[in-house]
Amino acid sequence: MGWLAPTITLLRTKLQQLHVTSKFCETLIAALLSGLEKRFGEMLADPELIAAAILVPKFKTCWTNDENILKLGLDYIRSYLDHQAETHISEGSQSSEEEDFFSSLKKTGLLETTQQLDVYLGCPGDTVEVLKSFPAVCQLSLKLNTALPASAACERLFSVAGLIFSPRRACTGLKNFENQLLLQLNKAYW
Repeated sequence: MGWLAPTITLLRTKLQQLHVTSKFCETLIAALLSGLEKRFGEMLADPELIAAAILVPKFKTCWTNDENILKLGLDYIRSYLDHQAETHISEGSQSSEEEDFFSSLKKTGLLETTQQLDVYLGCPGDTVEVLKSFPAVCQLSLKLNTALPASAACERLFSVAGLIFSPRRACTGLKNFENQLLLQLNKAYW
């Protein structure tokens, strides 16, 4: 998910630049821009998607110049990290202080997680290895950027393909079958 917002933002920026400099195809570029806005407009304002993009070390905060978008993502990350730190502290405080002499030292977790985010954003590295240095940030990055395995889309594809590839259409060519399948599955967008 972390690649979606930067990719769409960069594509939109490049299309806008092309729209200004292009002598031809202005209507095509305008249609592409309106299609991107129609399909991905709401997604680009989703704090969870913005946070996922910020938590990809390759992008961090350099993929957009819009401070409001970055603020949405950073606020989401900070609130999640604060909640995780509070949860960790409350779980640690359940053990009595008599059992754990050093339990009062564990209450610095809230400050540590916020510092991890600030240090992560300031870190010059852009590989996934950078995340391993910041456990709380890494955990959130894994949560937001890991695709959930689901077979529903695949089952839907095979179901529609079975309806299209009936005995009457047994002689349908591969390209024609593929086009019919794509049109059937994407009819909400045309």
